[in-house]
Amino acid sequence: MIKAAIVGGTGYTGAELLRLLSRHPGVELAAITSRSLAGTPVAELFPNLRGHCDLIFSDPDPAALAACDLVFFATPHGVAQALVPTLISRGVRVIDLSADFRLRDVGAWEHWYGQPHAAPKLTAQAVYGLPEVNRAEIARAQLIACPGCYPTAIQLGWIPLLEAALVDPRQLVASAASGASGAGRQGRVDLLLAENSDNFRAYGAAGHRHLPEIEQGLNRARPRGAESARVTFVPHLLPMVRGIHATLFATAVKETGGEQLQQLFERRYRDEPFVDVMPMGSHPQTRSVRGTNMCRISVLRPQQRDTVVVLSVIDNLAKGASAQAIQNMNIMFDLDETQGLESPALLP
Repeated sequence: MIKAAIVGGTGYTGAELLRLLSRHPGVELAAITSRSLAGTPVAELFPNLRGHCDLIFSDPDPAALAACDLVFFATPHGVAQALVPTLISRGVRVIDLSADFRLRDVGAWEHWYGQPHAAPKLTAQAVYGLPEVNRAEIARAQLIACPGCYPTAIQLGWIPLLEAALVDPRQLVASAASGASGAGRQGRVDLLLAENSDNFRAYGAAGHRHLPEIEQGLNRARPRGAESARVTFVPHLLPMVRGIHATLFATAVKETGGEQLQQLFERRYRDEPFVDVMPMGSHPQTRSVRGTNMCRISVLRPQQRDTVVVLSVIDNLAKGASAQAIQNMNIMFDLDETQGLESPALLP
């Protein structure tokens, strides 16, 4: 039984971790922390967990956390850096859902997140937790940097094409849209229902924090000697709670028909339990993955012209965050990779 704790359990990713871990047969939840809500029962904040979780929020106590086998960090960027070094030195395994250890380039992290990095030496030790790419490294890792939501959907969509050198890595365009929960559990005017209902808008087109993470991951996928990946990434906000739909455009550099592309994706993800390559001509929907760790993908070559289009959908709180973190945990502790993650999507 894995003794686990969650630091920062009051946000949406923390709540999703609690929902999934509370029914995981291999996990004992030992603690969940919140400085602002210490002493408050979890079920008081999240009534859906009443009868499933009897924990009470507590202040983060390094000694109590160090007594666990695994600590999840579901905190804003910059927070994990203060506690993770102590836990690592005590032999605790850590899965960080924030952006603190995703980028190998510390200078790039400080540029995009606007603050000094408090634990730069650990960035080289952290393993990027995308199982479809780094499964072997995840299995022996002590520190996992769980991928962001947009980067998960976008990388899984493009990786087969880049690995096979079928598209120009310098001309990659991602138009992706997320539900409002991707912004976190916070009070902001631009996230109010009245501001977003019946509305669809882009944001961060001039530069988004997930861009360097996306390009870092894609550059790992390209063949040795290939040009570096250059991505134009435009995120959008959808008037819904959860889900990401990524429409990805790439310029083909080899004559490859739709059936060949379909076979490429099916071969690449044949043994992946949480990537579903849809039949040719499909258009995956966000509701088909709601509440699951699944990524559904479709690849098309419209009019057999030189643009390859990939459609990739995930739940931003699940495969884009908490469920993927649990997938990483299962791999780290040599459990069945799908354990605790087998439920189908929520419909309607």
